[in-house]
Order: sequence, then structure tokens, then C-alpha cells
Amino acid sequence: MFLPRRKSTSLILACCIAFSLWYFDFFQPLQTPVLPSSPSQKQPSSASQPDQATIVPLKSPPQTPIQEPDDNKPASSAVPQESEAIKPKDDGPAQQFPATSLISLPTGTPVKIPKIQYDFPKEPEGAKAERQKRLAAVKESFEHSWQGYKRHAWLKDELRPISGDSLSSFGGWGATLVDTLDTLWIMDLKEDFEEAVQAVGKIDLSKCELEELNVFETTIRYLGGFLGAYDISGGKHAILLQKAKEVGNLLYGAFDTPNRMPVTRWKWDAKGYDKVKQEASGATLIAEIGSLTLEFTRLAQLTGEHKFYDAIQRISNILEENQSKTALPGLWPVLMDAQNIEFRDVGFTLGGMADSTYEYLPKQHMLLGGLTDQYKNMYKTAMDPIKEHIFFRPILPGSPDILISGGTRATDHSGRVTRDTKGQHLGCFTGGMVGIGAKIFDRPSEMKTARQLVDGCIWAYNHTQVGIMPEVFHMLACPTPDEGCKWDEHAWLQGVANRNNNLNGKTTDEMTIDERGRIMAEEWRLPEGFTEIDDRRYILRPEAIESVFILYRLTGDKRYQDAAWDMFRAIEKVTRTEIANAGIKDVTVMKPEKDDRMESFWLAETLKYFYAIFAEPEVLSLDDFVL
Repeated sequence: MFLPRRKSTSLILACCIAFSLWYFDFFQPLQTPVLPSSPSQKQPSSASQPDQATIVPLKSPPQTPIQEPDDNKPASSAVPQESEAIKPKDDGPAQQFPATSLISLPTGTPVKIPKIQYDFPKEPEGAKAERQKRLAAVKESFEHSWQGYKRHAWLKDELRPISGDSLSSFGGWGATLVDTLDTLWIMDLKEDFEEAVQAVGKIDLSKCELEELNVFETTIRYLGGFLGAYDISGGKHAILLQKAKEVGNLLYGAFDTPNRMPVTRWKWDAKGYDKVKQEASGATLIAEIGSLTLEFTRLAQLTGEHKFYDAIQRISNILEENQSKTALPGLWPVLMDAQNIEFRDVGFTLGGMADSTYEYLPKQHMLLGGLTDQYKNMYKTAMDPIKEHIFFRPILPGSPDILISGGTRATDHSGRVTRDTKGQHLGCFTGGMVGIGAKIFDRPSEMKTARQLVDGCIWAYNHTQVGIMPEVFHMLACPTPDEGCKWDEHAWLQGVANRNNNLNGKTTDEMTIDERGRIMAEEWRLPEGFTEIDDRRYILRPEAIESVFILYRLTGDKRYQDAAWDMFRAIEKVTRTEIANAGIKDVTVMKPEKDDRMESFWLAETLKYFYAIFAEPEVLSLDDFVL
């Protein structure tokens, strides 16, 4: 997802959404009030709204004067709180537990955020020709899949790239179309973009194929998709912001609970949610409640409706208040009790079910122009326990200096933990996150950590049979990573034997542990270093190439372009079909079986990052966009 930095054209990336039977009731004329979010923040005069100006795209209609960031002015350290001066609008179905006052967007002169993108020198002609050749190959792959979607699944959520059928995975409102709009613009496929925008007007949001909405998925796919397309195209297509606001108003109903925490798996059509008392769940995934900030904040910025910011800021305040009170202080567990505001779970990870809660911290800081230190402080508080308990150096042949993002389990609130050396493709976002955090928060030593994490994901790509990282796997962690980490074949074989018990009926009673481990490694096609591959699929995920792209733009290191090219060729070789591209079921066989599904993020994110790493540096500059 892309969001604006300072004055630049903005872009949010995301995927699909649903809307409701209240379609025509929800849309209201846009208003832009500017109100203080806390007493410590200055309120600008009526003639100037700098908090709005810094996020307005350059090509959109002017809304407010632009004020340059103040290099010397410190950000507010106050936590945004409710302001009785702001009353919520009566917009959408009546709520049973309405907010009586709202937390407003921060105001004031933005704090200068450091320039982070590498200053690329003039490119030699030979290198330019090679880069452009790679760029053209990525664009051709995108057009192949996009045309397949248009022919076989137009206005459907997802394409089945083998059979040519379609899927309605996210309500039936054209998830892939909405999610891909900004990629079309970035790749200069303007005719396709205009055609897709016209199709958006035909989406009937009053009909839904789902009884239950995943609020997080709906937010990142549809709300983000509409906002990103609106921003990247310079605000010229009002229907995109209108659709975004309709989505926002629908999802705002999920926050209609006694404590204003959202129902993340929301039975929105339960004979009208306004007639059924709803409460947040006692078992809510931290990623699903903590990863709504960017889209709701951007919607508030564009519409001036503070209720959208209020909705997510209440969550952020609770996360900050409880960050040091969990079983592993500094981190939030995978599950929280959103009904009673308790964090009793003892499982911690930056992988699935928790990932984007952490990922969004530096991004939200940039989106808000540094006007509050809250998100920076939460990021800094999290980083020490992350480095100590989550990231680990694996025992591998050749002893490469890399890191994998794993997990940990706290025994109790005494601080005792047990490391889980489970790596996930989803966790590859961490390299880019840490790299950006190192730059914008002046933590230079963590650039090495960022490189190690990205190199870890590249290693995992390079060491499977097809050259693609599996979804989930296990390794052994070095006992003393700072003192070196020598390859230990015996320890690896023992780890394999301990994690893989089934040898398809073969007797292993008289074998040594090394013999059992070796047979099991052969039986399960485990490359050296992997003790288990829990999920052998590749589902066209973007996280690894996203971080490779970010590290390339942060460092200018050309080896990341070469790594990206190797990754792209490996993926294209085994996923391409006559219609589009498909996920594969096993990265450990040379001719893997394909899965008849093309996730929307293949076009919306994966190919976007492959394209961007071979594009000119000003395309999606890290100094202009929040990714």
C-alpha cells in the first residue's frame, strides 16, 4: 500500500471490499473540519490547515495552503484523546453505542522526516538497457495476467487461472479490479485504468455475497484500493473517493460496540446491525484490530471526517497503554480480548496474525507528518524485544550472516520465553520495515539488521528446488549468533528427526539419529538447513520482493536488483498458465502442481514491486510515498 509523504502524490494499495444495503444512505457531502486532537497540539488559524495540505496529492484540486515541514519543531508527545468540541455526524444507520465526542486528526506544522532514498547516480547505458529489458519482462507478465482476468473474471473477485472460472472470495465486488487500479496507473496502462474506473461505477455495492465481513481484509483490499486509485490519479475520479467513503461508512458500523472496539469478523447483515447488540470478540487477532490505521486515517484526511480517525485512534491508544503490560513487555500477543481489553495470550510473532500491526507503526508516523510521537514510541519500544526474541540467525551451510523472523512463547509473565524458529514468507516484510525505521527514526545500527532479514529471505528463495521460498518452514537457531554460527550437520539431522516422525511405514528403531534425520530429509525433500517445511506452497506473495525493493531504494545496492530478477524468473517459470499466473502447491519439486487461484495481490502488489525495482528511481520514490 502506498500513502503520501509530505506534498507528494499519494497512493494506497490494497485489495477488495464489500458494501451494504444502505448504499444510498451513506454518502454525504465531503466536509473538512480541522480540530485539535489533544490540548498540547496547536490549532492553526482558519486560513491555514497544514495537516491537510501535507497529504494532498500535487495534482488534486487545491484544498489548503501548503506549509513546509519545520526542522526544529518537536512533535507532540501527547497521546491523542477525545475532544468534546468535535461531535460525530449522523451518517449511516443509527448506532446503539455512538461516540459522544471524537479524537481529531493531529494539526500543526509537520515535522521534517529525513530523506531516506539513496541518491542514485547517472546510470551507464549498458546497465540501463539491461534494467529496461527486465522492466519490460515484468510488465509483459502483468499484462498477461491482467488480460486473463479481463477475459475470464471481469468484475469478479479473483480469477481461476487454470480453468478460467472465477471466485467470489471477498463479497463479489471485483476485488482484483479494485486492488489493481493503482498498478495500472504506475505501469502507464492508462487506457486499462480508465476502463477499470468506468467498471467501478457498475459495481452494485447494495448486494453482497457474504454474511460475515472480515473487517481487516475489507479495509486493506477495497478501502485501500479505492483510496489508492483516487490519489495516484490526482483526484480526478470522484467516484473512487465516493466508493471509499461508502466503504468507510459501512465498516464504521463494526465499531458500534460498548467500548468502541470493532467486531473484526462482522455479521454486518444480521437483520441490520443497528438492531442487534454487538460486542468485540474476546479472541481477536492483533493484526485484524491493529492494522486499520492507514486506510482510516487517509480517509479522514481526504474527507475531513474525524470519525474515521477516531475509530482507529482509540485502538492505538489501547495498544500503547498495554504495550508494556503483556507477557513479553514491548510486544502484543497474537490474540487479545477486545471485549474486556485484556492481553493474556502468550504467543508472539511478527508473522501471520500479528504482522501488519507492527508494520504500520512507522508508516502511520510518516502519514501523520510526525505530528505525534506515539507511533514512533511504540515502534521503538517494540524493537528491542523483537531483536532479542523474534529475529534469529539460523544454522546453515556456509554460515551466512542472515536473520529469519520467527516467534516466541512466553511461559508466564515472569519473562521466561521459548523461541519458535518458524519462518514465514509473510514475515519477509520485516526487512523493509526495519530499514525504513532505521532511517526515519535515526537508528543507523539497525540497517544491518534490515539487510540480514532481507538476505535471509533471499537465501530461502535460493535454496529450494524451484528457487522460491515456501509459505512456512522451520530451522535451527544459532545458540550464540554474535559469536559466529558454524554449520553443524549433526545438529541439523537431529532437528530434522525431531520434527518429522512419519517415514511412510519405514522402521527406524535401529537407526542412529543421524541416519533417521538423513532419511527423513530425503523423504521430505528438505534442503540443508530446513528442519521442516510446514507449508510448501507459494501463493504469489509480495512480502519478499517488497523488502528487496525497499532495501534497494534505501542502499542503492545493485545486488538486490539481481536477486529480484532471479526471484521473478523462478516465479514466472513455474506459475505461468495460458490464462494468467497461479500459485503452486510445493516448492520442493521441480515441476510443482499449480493451484487454480490467482490472489489479487499478485497484480496489486507482487508485480508492482517487481516493476518498481527495475523502474526509474523516481517511480514510487521512498521520499514521496509510504509503502
